Parts: sequence; structure tokens; C-alpha cells
Amino acid sequence: MTFISADPGAVALQRRRASRRTSLTIALLAGLTAALFVITLVVGQTVTPIDEVLAVLLGDEVPGTGFLVGTLRLPRAVLSLLVGTSFGLGGVTFQIMLRNPLASPDIIGISSGASVAAVFAIVVLALNGPIVSVFAVTAGLAIALLIYALSFRDGVVGSRLILIGIGVASMLQSATAYILSIAPAWSLQESIRWITGSVNGARLEQALPVAAALLVFGTILIRLSRDLALLRLGEDAASALGVRVELTRILAIVAAVGLIAFATAATGPIAFVAFLSGPIAARIVGPGSVLVPAALVGAILVLAGDYAGQQLLPSRYPVGVVTGALGAPYLIYLLIRSNRGKGMA
Repeated sequence: MTFISADPGAVALQRRRASRRTSLTIALLAGLTAALFVITLVVGQTVTPIDEVLAVLLGDEVPGTGFLVGTLRLPRAVLSLLVGTSFGLGGVTFQIMLRNPLASPDIIGISSGASVAAVFAIVVLALNGPIVSVFAVTAGLAIALLIYALSFRDGVVGSRLILIGIGVASMLQSATAYILSIAPAWSLQESIRWITGSVNGARLEQALPVAAALLVFGTILIRLSRDLALLRLGEDAASALGVRVELTRILAIVAAVGLIAFATAATGPIAFVAFLSGPIAARIVGPGSVLVPAALVGAILVLAGDYAGQQLLPSRYPVGVVTGALGAPYLIYLLIRSNRGKGMA
């Protein structure tokens, strides 16, 4: 029997091309993210000169512009950037581990867990401020642990985890709807943010916990990027290539849930950002690593969605409404494709 081995030179060339494509994609996405960030600071109902914006960013006192940029636009843009990055990175991690684009935190109930805990804290316990975020983060982690435990049977099968997660999400959404139905009028406005997802009224101090979570959990996921890429080949193949599958999965789940929970605690569950970022990045990058591109796509979706909801549409809408309108058709497409027996892509 004759074996035909791949030409090492050709393999190396393909790897270099894939690496260059990934690097170029990351650079383009980073440039687009930076451009959107600048646009949100400069262009609104009024256009602010770029030199005045820079002066405010450098700490100078600029009458009028200081409040418009420093108090209104800058916190909103920073929070959008951070939560979009967190949703994108956390979402694609779940999709890679379970090899299924439906394995997104906003589909399988993790975001719903954070939301119902925050609404409960606001409406029933009459809490506000950072303590609400603590409730949201704790609940997100607890729901993720519950879904993992319920789906574990001689290992975790992606389809089983997704189905259990969808069921848990439905129950949590029903609980949220009930709490809102008995909520007094004064708490409805704050509670609704935890349903739709919004950066309205953003403050820079809200961004600090998200930034810290992104630094810690994002670093963990980037360090796990090689093992996560091998998991896309399947557990048996990854294990044969030296990946400690269960340890990698647990670390990745904790890091991804931490990102999603802290982002949700800051803005509520911005619909479908975690769901869309990975597939969009995968189509752009191709066979290369999608962690960083997905994080940048998430940032782009939130920055662009919030800007469109505030400036480009006839009425003002929270960012979650805009991203939800984008994500719902793609979810329907996936379900139809799966129903036709073509699998998930």
C-alpha cells in the first residue's frame, strides 16, 4: 500500500497564507471599530469638531463640548465597545466548544439568568446600583453551572446542552415576564433595560467592572485559543493531539460566562450579539482563529447598532432592539436549514 504524504512546504505555505489573512482581517476589523468609536464621539444631532473632542479626551475643559462628549457620548461609546467585545468573545467560545452556532449564551439561557436576577433585585427587593450587577453576575454563573450539570452524562453533548439551555431560557423568560407584570411603575423603566439591552444613561464607572472582566477572562480565552481551535475537530481528535478536554472546557466555560455575565450586568442582554459575532467572523476569516475577530465583530455590532438606533432611525431605539432585528432572521435561517437535514453551519 502506498501512502501519499502532504508536501511540508505546501502545508507551511497554506499556514502562512491563513495567518496573513487572519492578521489582515483583524487589522481591518480593528480599524472599523476605531472608526465607529470616533464617529459616535463626533457625530450626533450636532457635529463636534474633532479637535474639541481630542481636547476633552485629554482632560481639557471645553465649555459645552465637555458635557456633550465627556458625560454623554464617551461613556456610551466606551461601554458599547467593552460589552460588544465581551459578548462576541464569550459567544464564539461556546460555539467553538460545542461546535454549533446555536450554542450562544443568549440562546441557551445564561443571559436570561442574569436578566431575571437583575429584574428580581430591582422589583422585588427594591435594590439599585452595583448590587444589582452582583445579582446578575452571580445568577449568570449559577445558571451556566445548572445547565452544564443537567446536560452532563458521560461528558457533555452539544445538542443536549443546547436543548436543555433553551428550555431553561424559556422558564427564565417566563419568570421575568411575571415579575414585570407585578412591577410598580417606578421600577419598570429600569427593569426594561434588562429585557432589551441598552446603553442609555451609561456612566464610565459602569465600564470598569466590564473592563476588568475582559482583561482577566479575555486573557484566559486567548491563552486557550490553540486548544479551543483543536476542539473544533472533535473531542477525540483534540485529546489525541494533547488537549486536556474537560479542563479546557471548564476553564473556557467559566471565562466565557464571566464575560457574558459582567457585560449583561452593565447593559442587560443585548440581543443576538453573542449569537452573530462568531458566524460573521468565521465567514470573514475562513479557517483561521476566530476569537479575536469575533470579539471585534461584537464591538462593531454594538457600536453600529447603538448609533443606528439613536441617530439613523425615525425613532430612538435601544441597541438591543436593533441587534435583535438583525439576529432574528439568521436564527430562523439556521432552524430552517437544520430542519432540512443540512446540519448547522
